[in-house]
Amino acid sequence: MSSARQLLRRKPISELLVEGESPYALKRALGAGDLIMLGIGAVIGAGIFGAIGTAAAGQYDAAGHLVRSGAGPALVLSFLLLGVACALAGLCYAELAAMIPQAGSAYAYSYATLGELVAWIIGWDLILEYAVGNVAVAISWGDYFTSLLGSFHVHLPVWLTTGYRTALLSPDPSVHGLLQNAPHVAGIPLLVNVPAFVIVMLITWLLMLGVRESATANNIMVTIKLLVLGLFIVAGLTHLDAANYHPFAPNGFRGIHQGAAIVFFAYIGFDAISTAAEETKNPQRNLPIGILGGLAICTVIYMIVGGVLTGMVPYTELGVADPLAKALNSAGFTTVGWIVALGAIISMSAVLLVFQYGQPRIFFAMGRDGLLPPWAAKVHAKTRVPHITTLITGIFVGLWSLIGDAGETYNLTNIGTLFAFVLVCIGVLVLRHTDRARPRPFRVPLVWVVSLTGAALCLFVMVGLPFETWVRFAAWLVIGLALYICYGYRHSKLHVTPKAVS
Repeated sequence: MSSARQLLRRKPISELLVEGESPYALKRALGAGDLIMLGIGAVIGAGIFGAIGTAAAGQYDAAGHLVRSGAGPALVLSFLLLGVACALAGLCYAELAAMIPQAGSAYAYSYATLGELVAWIIGWDLILEYAVGNVAVAISWGDYFTSLLGSFHVHLPVWLTTGYRTALLSPDPSVHGLLQNAPHVAGIPLLVNVPAFVIVMLITWLLMLGVRESATANNIMVTIKLLVLGLFIVAGLTHLDAANYHPFAPNGFRGIHQGAAIVFFAYIGFDAISTAAEETKNPQRNLPIGILGGLAICTVIYMIVGGVLTGMVPYTELGVADPLAKALNSAGFTTVGWIVALGAIISMSAVLLVFQYGQPRIFFAMGRDGLLPPWAAKVHAKTRVPHITTLITGIFVGLWSLIGDAGETYNLTNIGTLFAFVLVCIGVLVLRHTDRARPRPFRVPLVWVVSLTGAALCLFVMVGLPFETWVRFAAWLVIGLALYICYGYRHSKLHVTPKAVS
């Protein structure tokens, strides 16, 4: 077989289904309710508690120059645009997840529809969504944690709560001055975000206990976050100022578009449900319910919160790390403000848990296919958790969040996730053509319209990202291709034991 044909070789779905039911598969322990809670746990987090303010006010660089226009009060339309785009992608995820209830998410679907090379690219790309995305979440978690401690007059040294890259890129002169004033080791400023590192390692420990324990912890945290957002909405409704809604769209559709690109981070995570396919009971029924149900609930919550937030204070004042707490404090709700800050900490802990849950299972699926070393496919004999990849992911995220900057990782995460959505939408169409007879427990209605529109909308949102993000994304893919050529291509089990496509 030629090298080109091997690169495009698809993995038979029949093999994927057998792997999901083998004695070496993951433990099926999750129901539809657990999946919806996982979706809410992943989606409602740093985006709604952090990026929402930047999406309204606009994004600025270290020199104070406007990088992307904000949506202003039209933020609700940015959420609606994203909700539609993600709903279309979610329908495509639901069809593939019900057909292929195996760990691996978009990686596994791409392997079955678009071939090994595309599968490797998407598997490598998903690191941007889950692992790199969690870096941004962990850093935002640290900001809220530090702010909450300040409410109780507890102040940690700034050099222990600020990563080196954050200080380097911050437009705030006082933060930038840390580069000179922080303790130095061998001439290098010691600037580390200890709270971000600690929470990542705690979440990693929790995930090592088992999927049922992790799901229970997530359900508790999701309940708390929904109560906190409900408190914010009730308090905010009493302090709305109609003047804050004018002008409604200060930067026109351009602001709505670029605001959507910024706040897209708020929608990342609903697809993490598909990584739980191999641990879901009755996946053909429960996966579509979990994916689409969680996404619908989150979209409604986002639009309500966005409308209340921009009605409480002028949108120009929302470009801060903790916009919800800022709005409440400005309205005089100081007590509610620290309660929301506490809720944000718990909320983002749930996001960290779900993302840290998803990434090791991508590695697990890739290791099982031979594209990663065999240790990536090992599961713990007692907990049935891919413990090695869980630990490695935790260490990777923890170390990066120790010195990284949230703004940089937001954009990389957004472009990586949108790219995955595009391929999933295309994959549904391809599989409808190449495997028409295979049973589909859930079918995308009007598949040509849904899949092509979903892919086009995701590409449209990607266009709203800065050019430098595209450059970094391209560099990331080049690194991934080099690793595939050096290891994955040579060790792929599909190449070692060729089988006819089912």
